Amino acid sequence: MSELKNDRFLKALKRQPVDRTPVWMMRQAGRYLPEYRATRGQAGDFMSLCKNTELACEVTLQPLERYELDAAILFSDILTIPDAMGLGLYFEEGEGPKFRKPVRTEADIEQLQVINTASDLPYVTDAVTMIRRELQGRVPLIGFSGSPWTLATYMIEGQSSRDFARAKTMLYTQPELMHQLLEKLSLSVIDYLNAQIKAGAQVVQIFDTWGGALSHAAYQEFSLAYMTKIVAGLIKHADGRDVPVILFTKGGGHWLEAMADSGCDALGLDWTVDIGMAKARVGDRVALQGNMDPAVLRAAPETIEREVKSILTSFGSGAGHIFNLGHGITPDIDPEHAKVFIEAVNNFSAK
Repeated sequence: MSELKNDRFLKALKRQPVDRTPVWMMRQAGRYLPEYRATRGQAGDFMSLCKNTELACEVTLQPLERYELDAAILFSDILTIPDAMGLGLYFEEGEGPKFRKPVRTEADIEQLQVINTASDLPYVTDAVTMIRRELQGRVPLIGFSGSPWTLATYMIEGQSSRDFARAKTMLYTQPELMHQLLEKLSLSVIDYLNAQIKAGAQVVQIFDTWGGALSHAAYQEFSLAYMTKIVAGLIKHADGRDVPVILFTKGGGHWLEAMADSGCDALGLDWTVDIGMAKARVGDRVALQGNMDPAVLRAAPETIEREVKSILTSFGSGAGHIFNLGHGITPDIDPEHAKVFIEAVNNFSAK
């Protein structure tokens, strides 16, 4: 593997000094970029794009050609694991992901097999290997997975949901069944992330998109406990380096101290948390990633720059900040506004 030319991101994850704050964007390879839309058109549809090694590599690298970013993130989807479990994932245009066979009963859960990434999801590890090779050490590559709770919500609801009525009903009326499902999912996620690390991912992030929908106690028992188990099960060193883990719970501002105790190296923050306050709460136990509201990117360049300055000022001096959005960039954003954002981070943080 090529020697890493830019390790700013890895250093910040380990809370080591850097010359400026590293920056990347969740969903940086996505529909806001015309070149992505062209490649997706070539692939036919979203899942075909995920499963085509060359095209998945191509879209992963596209934002790096445009912007001065400090990391690449594997182009894939969090729902590859339930798809590999045989639930029949498909995407309705404008409606998001759906499953042909949602998981609703004890029999449904008993039938699920813990995935073997090598045989069930080779297209993901093939993409990681190719992307890592094509990067030639420009920046580190992030692998990722959904959290067990987040994956479970899609599997039980059969699609995206506002209130998670079915998933929460199972959680409260059949908690042992929910634990059975989450156990299989956490073993699958461990296998999946370790396979990505073996294939060349240098950092991994766990996306707990829907953890914030849980009550205080339910979050600890049904989401964080399983993410903690995953962190403990991951490969810690590869390629002669540590492999850092980032935990991101959207709406997770109530639980930062507990999340910092999970064994992870960094916490992703959404935009509802003040990063300076978060830093005061977790101290130097973990690095912090975030956390500009992606909606700011719809505003005028000077507003974007002001917001970037404000977040950098709130974090203050000291190591351990990776700049990012508080959630993924949305399809309606002007790519030039994303450029303003990234350049503002690079320019202001260097000062």
